[in-house]
Amino acid sequence: MTFNKVLDDVKTYEAGKPIELVVREYGVKPEDIIKLASNENPYGTSPKVVKKLKDVAKSAFVYPDDSMYELKEALAAKFKVDEANVIIGAGSDQVIEFCVHAKCDSNSKILMAKTTFAMYEIYGKQTGATILKTPSDEHNLDEFREIYKSQGADIIFLCLPNNPLGECLDAKNVYEFLDEVDENTLVVLDGAYQEFASYKDGAKAISPSDVIVKYPNVIYLGTFSKAYALGGMRVGYGIAQNDIIKNLYKLRPPFNITTPTLAGAIEALKDEEFVNDCIVKNFEQMKRYEQYADSKGFTYIPSYTNFITIYLDGYISKEVAQNLLERGVIVRDMTGYGFNAIRITIGTQEQNSKVFKILDLVL
Repeated sequence: MTFNKVLDDVKTYEAGKPIELVVREYGVKPEDIIKLASNENPYGTSPKVVKKLKDVAKSAFVYPDDSMYELKEALAAKFKVDEANVIIGAGSDQVIEFCVHAKCDSNSKILMAKTTFAMYEIYGKQTGATILKTPSDEHNLDEFREIYKSQGADIIFLCLPNNPLGECLDAKNVYEFLDEVDENTLVVLDGAYQEFASYKDGAKAISPSDVIVKYPNVIYLGTFSKAYALGGMRVGYGIAQNDIIKNLYKLRPPFNITTPTLAGAIEALKDEEFVNDCIVKNFEQMKRYEQYADSKGFTYIPSYTNFITIYLDGYISKEVAQNLLERGVIVRDMTGYGFNAIRITIGTQEQNSKVFKILDLVL
């Protein structure tokens, strides 16, 4: 059977290894496994959200409200925009897919950092678009400018903060860059980890309402998978001017969000105390990883997210990650990105204490 030729150059996205795999292949008890590979919230879902999900379970047989009015209304109120400026996706990566398919074909160009969220390139290549990358792994706006001025682009992706590395541009510098971009180029500001970055450093905070008022060619993306601890519910959103949202809606399938997901996301927005508490603990525990790396002579990327990327100088990261895996600690090996490093989601205090002991043993 033959398939679309563009798929020949598309790599399959590699998700973090699931707990079930470690249980099955290495015989580790589920309760002894520490999963720190997918940047999930280690503190679990808000108890208020869990209660709401139990209450709404009896309505699982009913199609969800396809207008998603309550969730859009809640997001609009939070970000001081209109409901018409919001689109909901099955994770923010579905909104990324909408953006790429709305703008690109085989004659298009997509510009991104050398090392960033893999789905930008995967969705781009599905359309046959040419992928342009900066020489630097981290976001360098001068390099973005140079490539954009010389080659142009139909879409520019800025990951703020950047996954999988963790660095983040200042909002001021992002806005200065947006001033130089043609209005027919769609700029995607991916704010999946913005809650963490804006807490750590206000200079990193992106205001969706300010952005879409000034820039009609920009869409801001957010997700409930990280700080809001709903990774298993798969819900994200995009915020942009009406013209962008209307065109993205032409690509949205009906009922792309489930009834429990809608209810959970709405309730999660209400429980800001839980979210803020998780963010505070995240950066308290991140300091322990920084201190651990310093004690071993390892370098790391200062992170504005809920994970940290540590270079394993003197060791082979693939081997270290495998040895950790066999002992029930799941981290992300960065060899595939060209780094001798591991990316570790910041766990709870108890989890991290165990990780340091096991990592000492492995090293």
